[in-house]
Amino acid sequence: MRIPRFVPAVLFRLLLVSWLAAGLLPSKATLAQEAQPAPATAAAPAPDAADPLATLNQTIDKARRQLNSFADLAGKAATDDGRLVDLKAKVDDLGRTVLKSTVSLRPRLEEISQRLTELGDPPKEGQPPEAREVTEERNRLTDERGRINAITGDAENLSVDASALANRITEMRRKLFTDTLTRRSVFTPDMLDEASAALFDEIDNLSRATTSWINFVWRVKQLQLFFAVALSLVAALVLLSGGYRMVGFMIRRQPTEPDPPYISRLSVAFWSTLLSALVLGSFLGACYFFLDTFNVLRPDIAPILSAALSVIGLVYFVWRLSHAVFSPFAPNWRLVRVSNSGARGLVAAIVAMTVVNGFDYLLSAISVALGSPVVLTVAKSLIASVVIGFILVAMTFSRPLLADDGDPDAPGKPWPRLAAGLLRFAGCGLILAALVGYVGLARFVSTQITLTGAVLVTMYIGILSGKAVSRQNSFGGTLVGQYFRRRFKLDPIGLDQLGLAAGFGIYLLALLTGIPLILLSWGFQVRDLQLWAYRLFTEITIGNISISLVGILSGVLLFVAGLFGTRWFQRWLDGSIMARSHVDAGVRNSVKTGVGYLGVALAGLIGISAAGIDLSSLALVAGALSLGIGFGLQNIVSNFVSGLILLVERPFKVGDWVVTGTTEGFVRRISVRATEIETFQHQSIIVPNSELINASVGNWTHRNRLGRVEIPVSVSYDSEPHEVMQILLDLANSHPLVLHNPEPSVAFMAFGPFSLDFELRLYLADLFNGTQVRNDIRIGILEKFKEKGIVIPMPQRNLNVTLEGEGGLIEKVLAAEAKGGEEVHGRDRIAGRGRAAAAKADADGDAGHENPSPEGADRDRNKA
Repeated sequence: MRIPRFVPAVLFRLLLVSWLAAGLLPSKATLAQEAQPAPATAAAPAPDAADPLATLNQTIDKARRQLNSFADLAGKAATDDGRLVDLKAKVDDLGRTVLKSTVSLRPRLEEISQRLTELGDPPKEGQPPEAREVTEERNRLTDERGRINAITGDAENLSVDASALANRITEMRRKLFTDTLTRRSVFTPDMLDEASAALFDEIDNLSRATTSWINFVWRVKQLQLFFAVALSLVAALVLLSGGYRMVGFMIRRQPTEPDPPYISRLSVAFWSTLLSALVLGSFLGACYFFLDTFNVLRPDIAPILSAALSVIGLVYFVWRLSHAVFSPFAPNWRLVRVSNSGARGLVAAIVAMTVVNGFDYLLSAISVALGSPVVLTVAKSLIASVVIGFILVAMTFSRPLLADDGDPDAPGKPWPRLAAGLLRFAGCGLILAALVGYVGLARFVSTQITLTGAVLVTMYIGILSGKAVSRQNSFGGTLVGQYFRRRFKLDPIGLDQLGLAAGFGIYLLALLTGIPLILLSWGFQVRDLQLWAYRLFTEITIGNISISLVGILSGVLLFVAGLFGTRWFQRWLDGSIMARSHVDAGVRNSVKTGVGYLGVALAGLIGISAAGIDLSSLALVAGALSLGIGFGLQNIVSNFVSGLILLVERPFKVGDWVVTGTTEGFVRRISVRATEIETFQHQSIIVPNSELINASVGNWTHRNRLGRVEIPVSVSYDSEPHEVMQILLDLANSHPLVLHNPEPSVAFMAFGPFSLDFELRLYLADLFNGTQVRNDIRIGILEKFKEKGIVIPMPQRNLNVTLEGEGGLIEKVLAAEAKGGEEVHGRDRIAGRGRAAAAKADADGDAGHENPSPEGADRDRNKA
């Protein structure tokens, strides 16, 4: 819904003119107050500003007099529930104020006690006398402590008396409510005649009062009336436009959709009822507020108009709710399984009961405002209760339920026996209670059937809507979910989480809207709800501990704000200061982590202080838990302290290549409990910090990335060592990543069993390039060796066997070859019959022994 461009300008001008009208046209009460001279008041003696105890004592005396006056007023207002509510609120405020006024004396009392302990007891008889200044100070402190104790005792007694008076007022209200419901009226012909006469008198008085008020408003308050209605329309239009912008797409029915999902039907029913009721309620409430503010209302008209506006709002709310639930003209959007005729009949019955209840309430307000006899109010309530009872009984003879074939146009089925029995019992009970004289009880029950039932149905629809929205993978199918998915590019998981939050919000809205309305309909006053809300958010007492939800919420908000501020400062420090200063990545990580822990700690302290939690109490708790921490949490504490040491000393930093135990890899994250090391296989290893502190840790990149790389090379004994060393050096010097200072070197390591062993040693500026350099140089070595004819030997082994006979050896060899042969490493494999004779010739010298020496290897090669 879009608002035309000229609407804001017109609304602003109307608001400006209304303010001018309200300011330029003072009310009669204001003129009368200005015309009266100021009353002469007796000058009260000013308290001594230098003596706070005297001031506090006078405050307590004044509070005592106020409490006595409240007690007298409570006795006079025993039949006025509204005045009793206000008196109880004032009594509770007085008791809390008195107790809070003595809190400031506690530090001074502790100082006095500490000082008296330092001074000690006065000297006993026979002891040397003390200095006169010490005696005077002790006497002065003792006297001050006595006065403080007396004032504290008076304040506590006054608080106890205030609590007793508040409880007495609560009992008076409970008794008044009970008496109202259980009061019995006896109907006689004389009472009926008196009620008839009072009715005509009331009609005449109402006509004269209404006519005179309308004439007065039209002549004197015409401008104020116009602006009051205009501003009320502004408030309603603002709420309507804002509501349609927020939830308008959730309350639009699609006539062409044959079978909309149940969640869509719930959403349309709940939000359409709530939004329309709030818009009309805001208009009606703003009308009464502005009319009263502009002094358009008279004392005799104000309660009548207030009751009329309330009845209009109630009837509209019930009518809108019944249409949302039963949907008499759109069966596909119906929430319950009833037929079309049943839906229309139920809507008519519910609205009729609401209208009867509303007229009863309005007529009662008129009778009270015009001072009509009580018998007239009783007669009106009697008629209303009987009519509502007949409506309830008549509803049981209808057939509202949907037929078995599911056709909404077909005749429906009757009520279930239990539901029909309950409705008949309620209707007959109302009629019987009203006829035997318990009109107040019948009127209260009929009102609750209508009003409480409507609120409960609305709450139930809201709870069902929240449950349906928060169901897994359901929010994405709603119009809201589709909008958020398009607008913020959310994935299914994000939509599901948002659905949980939306469901919780709908639960909260349904409860916060419905529970106060039910309490108000059951006789509680708005002031009661205000007091309960104040106590709920500020004074939850558990034993000797007082919890304030407002303080806790403030503490949480401050902690969250401090957390976000810390994160922002970390990013700014890391990205703007250290990055531009080219600070090492490890140093940046350590500084950022330390700043983060410090910021979180400060935010936690600020949040705890704002929540009203005494830090000294936390210190006591921490002291009590220190023993348990020392034994049960020593590993966690050890890791925490080790993490702090690692962050401060920095034996390694993020990005370093470390080796500890069997773990080797790159440091990815250092926290106060553990360090994350990513291996070369990209596996994350979480190592407790205490192990890194207590064990040896190798750091390949502690100061720089300069490192040495070794490449072992083995050649055959036929190769020339100097030529091999020169080839290796040339390859190392020709590689662009190898440093020339320190220069590469080749070491002749050993005479191996089968080869000459060399080792190429070279230095790299970045040790992380070692794999690439090794790969390149090894490929170069292989190519150069092939080009120069240098052989890289295979492992060699001689196998000497003793032959019993040549024929037997040949047979064994043939048999072995038939089975696949015996694998012998190296080039000296026995493969063929021609080697049998050579094996027999050598068997005499070294039968049964292996010869791994170089000489034996050469001899074997020559024989081969």
